[in-house]
Amino acid sequence: MRVALIEDHDLTRDGIRLALQNCPEIEFVGEATTGESGLALLITSKPDVAIIDLGLPDITGVEVTRRFRSIVAPEYSAVKILILTLQDDETSIMAAFGAGADSYCMKNISIDNLIKALKVTYKGDVWIDPAIGRIILDKVKNIPVHTLTADAAVISDNLTDRELEVLQLIVNGCSNAAIAEQLCITVGTVKTHVHSILNKLAASDRTQAAVRALRSGLVS
Repeated sequence: MRVALIEDHDLTRDGIRLALQNCPEIEFVGEATTGESGLALLITSKPDVAIIDLGLPDITGVEVTRRFRSIVAPEYSAVKILILTLQDDETSIMAAFGAGADSYCMKNISIDNLIKALKVTYKGDVWIDPAIGRIILDKVKNIPVHTLTADAAVISDNLTDRELEVLQLIVNGCSNAAIAEQLCITVGTVKTHVHSILNKLAASDRTQAAVRALRSGLVS
């Protein structure tokens, strides 16, 4: 997995670089300290996953993501973007996913979980930091059916209360077994709820379900 890093804070950048270089499954392809130089790095290196800070000194990480996603070429569309930031407010989260980010992590994440998030993102799934899970869940919960766009596919009705509970635990990274234990239901019942959630949100996988609410026009 080839990874690039765009981060202006020296200590954070040095620590992440060292961690990535010490991981045998990762090839560190380069780093940048500004948005403009970061965008150039992504274009030239075409990493598998790019870690981008939102609070860059020139242009924001959201703008870097938006500009990079505007490049129409197969080799660039394959690049995954993982946002790593201190910002956990709703505006920043929605702006990042709206610009084309694939995953969203807080900077207090452990190195082990960051590596895990990179692997999940690389495989095409979505990593959602538990710290922002409630924000995404609340946005999904308040979506009226009549506001859904055609891009979101057909959603027959809103998620049930139980499905919202399951979705919250999915956002928190829980497995089916862990969800079953916490909700005192069987694993089979959990699978049924997950299947229904994916159908209603037109999502292709479990963790992507919550993000689809932002990306497909389910929220404004």
